[in-house]
Amino acid sequence: MKITKMVYIAYNEAIDAEVMEILGQACALDNFTKIPGIFGKGSSSGTHMGDDIWPGRNNLLMIGCTDAEAKQLIALSQQLRSTLGKEGIKAFVLPVEAVTE
Repeated sequence: MKITKMVYIAYNEAIDAEVMEILGQACALDNFTKIPGIFGKGSSSGTHMGDDIWPGRNNLLMIGCTDAEAKQLIALSQQLRSTLGKEGIKAFVLPVEAVTE
């Protein structure tokens, strides 16, 4: 498998089980990095700082994959976004220039 894309998926920690289940079933999510409990602010998802004023946190998945898998991950993220609504999920795709083997 030639890794050509890096997909970043940021989502509300409240939907972690749903995100991991759907992504795991739909594609080979064998290799990923997950960063739990991140803070941030989005125009549609609001502010999450993990405190009393801005409760909640996000999680971040980083997935190195092929072009086809990146397209599938984007489609799944869009599907989850329409299903789960305001809970918040966004995906970003970046090109990968090099990978150490």
